[in-house]
Amino acid sequence: MSGGAAAVGHAGAVDVLVCAAQVPFTRGGLEMLVEGLVGALKAEGHRAEAVSVPAAWDRERLLDAPAAWRLLPLDADLVVTTNFPSYYARHPRKVAWLIHQHRAAYDAIGQPWSDIGLDDDSLEVQRLLTDWDTQVLAEAERRYTISGVVSDRLARFNGLDSVPLAHPPPLADRLRAGPPGDYVFTPCRLAANKRPDRLVDGLAAARSGVRAVLAGTGPLHHDLVAAAAAGGVLDRLEMPGYVDDDALVELFAGALAVLYAPHDEDYGYVTLQAFLAGKPVITAADSGGVLEWVEHGVNGLVTDGTPAGIGAAIDRLAADPDAAARMGAAGHERVARLDWPTVARTLVGER
Repeated sequence: MSGGAAAVGHAGAVDVLVCAAQVPFTRGGLEMLVEGLVGALKAEGHRAEAVSVPAAWDRERLLDAPAAWRLLPLDADLVVTTNFPSYYARHPRKVAWLIHQHRAAYDAIGQPWSDIGLDDDSLEVQRLLTDWDTQVLAEAERRYTISGVVSDRLARFNGLDSVPLAHPPPLADRLRAGPPGDYVFTPCRLAANKRPDRLVDGLAAARSGVRAVLAGTGPLHHDLVAAAAAGGVLDRLEMPGYVDDDALVELFAGALAVLYAPHDEDYGYVTLQAFLAGKPVITAADSGGVLEWVEHGVNGLVTDGTPAGIGAAIDRLAADPDAAARMGAAGHERVARLDWPTVARTLVGER
């Protein structure tokens, strides 16, 4: 059945298992998404629980967890699968809400953060994974994704159709607008695919003297400090590391703008959080799912991703805080109607 097929009606409550794979001792957007969905399903009157299985992303162990999912007994009326390889779960009523596949074997093959390259062993793993992914995702009675970008990848690599289904970001009920401040804010993991260096390099290229706050932890921390020192902006860059939810809400509220320019993002919680806080988003033309939300000159600025381009965008907003506030308000309007009940009803098959 195609992803656009008519949903099956349900009378009364159903038992739903939400399946996800997780690297032990980590917590991020996936875990928050699963918690949000389980909570929404319960609020709709269903019995819902999350089922997670450990996964390893290195090439040598990549196919172990998919095999484990095929063997699990999943006793429920409905199973909703999310990220790789949870969609390998076997169930007569499986609905896929695809967060992402194993991108290192697809669009990121050969990238610095992927251990799957163009050697024969890597290509064989990629061939097997593509074939198996196509088979198990085709089992789903309905297929949804979190964004048009993920749907496009699924169609391009696996020949399967699907329907994008957006959802609210974490802290959606707590984020609030504040007057434009004197800093540009970027919250993200300090890793290559999130490209936090765009903030540091853009800050060095800007001429307005605006400050920046880069919140998060990750392997690039020392490199970013060194780059800020070399660019002469270490005194204008604050890197507080991990910040809790209370601090995150305040940092969003007090910013002039949010800079978020990852590489081909699946969805981009930061974008939606910025809009809910009434802040415009500066991004790059190759940032993937972020571009499904950011409209240049309306609720943010889309740059070419170069230091000069990002620096010019920072200067433009710093010179006109009123325009930044107007763009932020337009961003808020763009995401204000996202809600979890719609997601839960859609996945269960209710209208």
